[in-house]
Amino acid sequence: MILKYFQKPAKLEYLHKWLREPAVKVLDVGCGNHSPSRTKRYYPACKYYGLDKTADYNNDEKDFSCMEEFFQIDLTDLSDLNRLPNDFFDCVILAHVIEHLASGEEVILELLKKLKEKGVIYIEYPSPHSVRLPSMKGTLNFHDDPTHIRLYQREDLEKLLKKNSLQVVRSGIRRSLKRILLLPAYAVVSLIYDGYIGGSVFWDITGFASYIIASRK
Repeated sequence: MILKYFQKPAKLEYLHKWLREPAVKVLDVGCGNHSPSRTKRYYPACKYYGLDKTADYNNDEKDFSCMEEFFQIDLTDLSDLNRLPNDFFDCVILAHVIEHLASGEEVILELLKKLKEKGVIYIEYPSPHSVRLPSMKGTLNFHDDPTHIRLYQREDLEKLLKKNSLQVVRSGIRRSLKRILLLPAYAVVSLIYDGYIGGSVFWDITGFASYIIASRK
C-alpha cells in the first residue's frame, strides 16, 4: 500500500477528483513509459484510450491490454486527430508533449473538440524557468532533451483555453509535496533502477514543470 502511494504519478494526483468517477473515459496523449498500466492500477474502472506517435515507446503487452483502443498518431499531422470521436472523452491528459511540438496550440484546440461537456484537460510541460536549471541526465534543464523544441507560457495557454469556452480550474508550477518530502527515497529508487539519479527526481522541488487543469463549461 505504501509502495503504491509512493509510485503514483503526480499527474494522477492532480486529476484524482475526476479519474475516480465510474467508467470515466480517459484519453492519454503521449501514453508511453507504461502509463496505461500505471493509470489502471490506480483507477481500474476508467476506460483508458492511448495515443502516441509509435506503438513501442516503453510499453508492453500488459499496457496494451489496459487500453480500450490505441491511436497511433503523429501530432505534426493534425488531420490524423479526425480519427478520434468528438465530444467523447471525460478527461484528456497531455503531459510533456507540447514542448516537442512547434504547433502545440493547434494540437490543444483539436483535442478540445474531443472533450465532453464538463470534461477536463490536463496539460503539463516544462516551465520557462527550466532553461535556468542545471543540466542533468534524465532532463532537468529544458535543453537536456534534444527533442524539446519550444517553451510555452502558461498565461498564453490559459488565454487560449478561456477563449474556447473552458474554465481554468487550477494552474501553476507542479509541486508534489510527496515528491519533495520523499526526494531522498525517490533518488535512491532512481539510482537502483536507472543506474543514476535522474533529473526528473528534482522536478517538483526545482519548479521544472508547469501545469493547467481546465474544464469545459
